[in-house]
Amino acid sequence: MTNFLWVALGGALGASARYGVGLLLINFSNLFPFATLIVNIAGSFLLAWLFAAEYAVSAADQQLWLFLGVGVLGAFTTFSTFSLDLVLLLQHGDWLKATLYALLNVFGCLGAVLLALWIKI
Repeated sequence: MTNFLWVALGGALGASARYGVGLLLINFSNLFPFATLIVNIAGSFLLAWLFAAEYAVSAADQQLWLFLGVGVLGAFTTFSTFSLDLVLLLQHGDWLKATLYALLNVFGCLGAVLLALWIKI
């Protein structure tokens, strides 16, 4: 039961942080879904960095991993919002924005993971 509480507490913080980024970028939301792009890339970097720091594999740090990796970063990043944003851009005929958004999310997140792992090596 304790593990669920660590995930729930981290999830509340991560979701609040994602909401905060959205509020900071609200003026740009009609131009491009910057908030989702930023949280996905930042979250990918942080999750890979955390993993490389061996919090994910150390039994002593299991609760820290559950709090930060599963809870905070799991709730901070958002594949579902990325998917919805992409479909909405396509439905509005914004093919160029949709393509750019998809490419920036996929390759930005992968690049962030590779960078974090490279830094920790």
